[in-house]
Amino acid sequence: MEMKTRYPSYGFRALLAAFAVCLLAASCSLDSLFKPGSAKEEYGTYAVKIRLVYPAGDYSATKGIGVTVTSVNTEASYTAETDSEGVATMQVAAGMYKASATDVRTAEGIMTIYNGNSASVAVGPDWEASGKSMEIDLVSSVSHQLVIKELYYGGCQKDDGSGAYSYDKYCIIYNNSDEPATVDDLCLAAVQPYNASSSTNADYDSEGDLWYSSEDVSLINPAFFTLEQSLTIKPFGQIVIAFNNANDNTLTYSNSVDLSDSSYYVTYDPSVFTNTTYHPAPSENIPVSHYLKAYFWAQGNAWSFSQVSPGFVIFSPKDCTPADFYTDSNNENYYNNSSSKAMLRKKLPNDWVLDAVEVFLYGAANNLKRLLPSIDAGYISGTPQQGYTVYRNVDKERTEALPENEGKLVYGYSLGTSDIAGGSTDPSGIDAEASIANGAEIYYQDTNNSTNDFHQRARSSLRK
Repeated sequence: MEMKTRYPSYGFRALLAAFAVCLLAASCSLDSLFKPGSAKEEYGTYAVKIRLVYPAGDYSATKGIGVTVTSVNTEASYTAETDSEGVATMQVAAGMYKASATDVRTAEGIMTIYNGNSASVAVGPDWEASGKSMEIDLVSSVSHQLVIKELYYGGCQKDDGSGAYSYDKYCIIYNNSDEPATVDDLCLAAVQPYNASSSTNADYDSEGDLWYSSEDVSLINPAFFTLEQSLTIKPFGQIVIAFNNANDNTLTYSNSVDLSDSSYYVTYDPSVFTNTTYHPAPSENIPVSHYLKAYFWAQGNAWSFSQVSPGFVIFSPKDCTPADFYTDSNNENYYNNSSSKAMLRKKLPNDWVLDAVEVFLYGAANNLKRLLPSIDAGYISGTPQQGYTVYRNVDKERTEALPENEGKLVYGYSLGTSDIAGGSTDPSGIDAEASIANGAEIYYQDTNNSTNDFHQRARSSLRK
């Protein structure tokens, strides 16, 4: 039976970050400070309690849910698990912190995801004496069929060492279910601001919150692409969508990717975007029916997509067409109340969003979230221009539970980047691509939280 995809509204509230490596580093440095005769009196730690608050009528608190407290000003983080009352307790150094948590519950075949973040709080000498605590208001979303499996955005190094080639960006959209997934008017969009690592973000208010959180929208570049037809992806199947050069880029740059396969799709609409460096004619292998149409307000000649720290969403409009959404002036917003057309953005309802991923630039001091937790409660750190890619982690438990995967799963995954600064890997240990080539079917992790769901892969999955 073919199942029409339904995309529910998610709903959570702010930032999520977890740095396990930094936690270890932080604990080591704190141990040295807190020895007798050290500077403990100046740099003391304080007990912080964080309580998870579930929506009324939903699941109640449970033991063993991981909670992360992250410094607002540094990469230091601390983790602990909740007790049976839904309270986690941990010792943290003095400073400004936010807390975050994710709880995934499954019942009758439906996976409900609870994500949330606390407001920023100052922890110091008065904290314990005052009896203060932190609360995380959790809001729910439901996992769906279509997910972003991979986002290749940062380009690769040229063979002659002269710099980076970055016109080979693409994404892979995957049916993370055992039923066909059908979607009408699939759309791709980049969020604004263009980079998470900009020096400032005027969308944050004086309380450190995104002003549009009450509206539950994403602010996207007004240029977006759509596949103006119904698309069905088979169970555990995928489509590749090239953003720029849908040709065999490896003929010129061996570190790049071949995007000329006849099954691939491409964001190509020369009636709107005329810049042939960004949007050259696709390979003759790719049928015209696989071209995505562009909507744009005609300022600029190419689709702007960050090659440093993008935010990316896929969506399908509800009760209207992409053209209706494009022409509706009621959903317009100008960044920082500017009057310049260059600052125009579109308010995208988050209950239209099928999936999203947010990338931070590793090492940048000013990374700030742009996507609301209702569609992505975290981020994945990345390093551009090295041929790395953002790749979704395997859901180990669900994948291993499939009887048909007996003897087909390949372990010992070695294409993570945890051996480099700011890198990461798939904690499942399963090599998804090798397993698929071996006939296995893969469930990918989907908690609507890029920190949990993605890692930085050493090379594109399209490179064999």
